[in-house]
Amino acid sequence: MAGHSKWANIQHRKGRQDEKRGKIWTRIIREITVAARAGGADLGTNPRLRLAVERAKAANMPADRIKYNIDKASGTLEGVHYEEIRYEGYGIGGAAILVDTMTDNKVRTVAEVRHAFAKFGGNMGAEGSVAFQFKHCGQLIFAPGTNEDKVMEVALDAGAEDVITDDDGAIEVLTAYPAFEAVKNALEAAGLKPEMADVTMRAENPIELTGEDAIRMQKLLDALEDLDDVQEIYHNAEIDAEDL
Repeated sequence: MAGHSKWANIQHRKGRQDEKRGKIWTRIIREITVAARAGGADLGTNPRLRLAVERAKAANMPADRIKYNIDKASGTLEGVHYEEIRYEGYGIGGAAILVDTMTDNKVRTVAEVRHAFAKFGGNMGAEGSVAFQFKHCGQLIFAPGTNEDKVMEVALDAGAEDVITDDDGAIEVLTAYPAFEAVKNALEAAGLKPEMADVTMRAENPIELTGEDAIRMQKLLDALEDLDDVQEIYHNAEIDAEDL
């Protein structure tokens, strides 16, 4: 299937995240905490915790730090209680935005998120106002030039829902959440290592923003990203780095 060209957009977003690596450990620790508290400390039976630990290792977090946070969350050590809250809103040009947070003070968090939306040209929406525009799924993205036939064969055999080749040659593999690990492991075992692989909220209807709208949208996303309680931001805006 042909799709919209998005490789440059993906690389741009990844680059923006890499610029903020100082906050990554904090966010991973929160994710480990919530995952371990919700599903237990056993990696073998807790896929969410396994994914969080993979992220921690990829971010070069020491093993003892990972274990400490799992133990703290699962009750072995005393810890802070985090609550997961998702906020929805609109950005520039009506772009849809989901903001996932983990917080120990939801009054503070909602005030900060609302302020960021208002200050940078967006609007907070009610629950359900934009979430229907996103799909919860596993997503694996391969760079242009990857063997498309091999990716498709391995991915579909392992249980993937769809394989999409974008106009610029990037290959996107989509899975149901429960099948994400099996598909990822099968692809890697076949020598196919994705550039990005995660469980995400994938925008169903991307919109392209250019020029001043792209700049304003990026400022809004950066403001939300900089909030301490924000874990993940999902949106349907296609922003090319050349427009910034």
